[in-house]
Parts: sequence; structure tokens; C-alpha cells
Amino acid sequence: MSAATAPAAAAGQGGNAPRHVAIIMDGNGRWAKRRFLPRIAGHRKGIEAAKATVQAATELGIEVLTLYAFSTENWRRPADEVSDLMGLLRRFIQSDIKELADNGVRLRVIGDYRALKGDLADLIDDAVAQTAGNTKTTLVIALNYGSQAEITLAAQRLAARAVAGEITIDQIDVEAIGRELYTADLPDPDLVIRTSGEQRLSNFLMWQSAYSELMFVDTLWPDFGKDDLAAALAAFAERERRFGGL
Repeated sequence: MSAATAPAAAAGQGGNAPRHVAIIMDGNGRWAKRRFLPRIAGHRKGIEAAKATVQAATELGIEVLTLYAFSTENWRRPADEVSDLMGLLRRFIQSDIKELADNGVRLRVIGDYRALKGDLADLIDDAVAQTAGNTKTTLVIALNYGSQAEITLAAQRLAARAVAGEITIDQIDVEAIGRELYTADLPDPDLVIRTSGEQRLSNFLMWQSAYSELMFVDTLWPDFGKDDLAAALAAFAERERRFGGL
């Protein structure tokens, strides 16, 4: 868990809205297949759903919204599909970042996005810088992200510090690992939603989601919108979170 776990936990009790909602956006391909369309059509519609969900999050008072956009495993997809996805990401950054900024949204990107080809990493860095001063909602995009890789990197960093004599082995604890994660300065997710009916985390925020409420909804991601998000928040408010206690 990150250093911000305790405040995030408190925020989810008493019927309050979650501070941090994380979404595994699943179902673009199936949405397209049901309509006899190419997969890229589903991804395009998925981008529209993402923009609508960001807007809904700001209206519903969500402090942090994390969207799982591209995993480390997604590189196994056909090269043309990966290229299409990167093109959509580029278009989103170039076309929509001003609207995000105007709406008070701060952009963060987690994952090894600097490994992306061409100037895409530079475009991302510029977009992050443009929105750095915004405070209404933080939009976190998980890009070239894998939770196992994130935790491994945190362990390697701590091990290197121990070898250098900067810390002792006993100082490598839950809090120390949390401080080395991409999300160290963010509250852990109170609520993790996965669309399309699949029921797994798929290497997404596994450390941070240790005490998250999980919701699996049948709606395919391109059809997800404000009403779906509001329904998830209402269901979250009905849950009693004990965090290992009684």
C-alpha cells in the first residue's frame, strides 16, 4: 500500500464517495465484433467513453481516476492493432489535452511510457507539464504498465539502497515499498471497476488494491458512461469496509 492508504480508507466509509476510482477498460474488441466492425472502431469508441468518464468523474467529485490504457502484456497483440492504439493515444494527447486543462484536470501517466517509440513520450511529458497546476481531478493513465514490473522495480531500488548502505534490510517494509511505487503520492484506489464481465485484475495496481472494493460490470467499455459510474459509486456507498478488522 502507498503512504496515502490511511486517508483513502477513511474516505470510503460512512457512505462517502471514493477518493480514487480505478477502471480496467475492457470490451472494445467485443463491442466492435458485435457490430461487425474492425477492432479499431471499438478502440475509437473506447476513447470517447474514456473522455466521457473523465468528465463524469469531475462532476461526481472523484479526486483521482486511474484508467488502464495499455498493459505490458498488450504488446503481444497484432502489430497493426498496437500501432492503431498508439495513434489514438497520440491523437488524444494532441487534441484533448487543452480541454482537460480547461476543466481543471491534472494528467499523470504511470508505467514505462518512456520506452514508447518516437516522440510519444515527449508529448506525454509536455501534456503532464501543461496540466500540473490543476487541482479538480487527477487523471492517471496507466500506459505500458504492469503491476508485477512496478513492484519488481521498487524491490530493485530498495535492494540497491541497502547494498549502498543507505538503508538496512529491516527498513524495507510495506511503507518503504509503497514509497517506491509509481503511485507513491496518490491515495490507493478505494474502488476498482472492470467492465465487460471479466473478473480479474490483469496485473493492474495489485499492491495498491490490497483493500480496494472490486466491481465487475457486464457493460462493455465503449458503452460505459456517467450513469454507470454513478451506479458504481452508489453501490460502493452501500459496502462496509473493514480493512481486516471487525
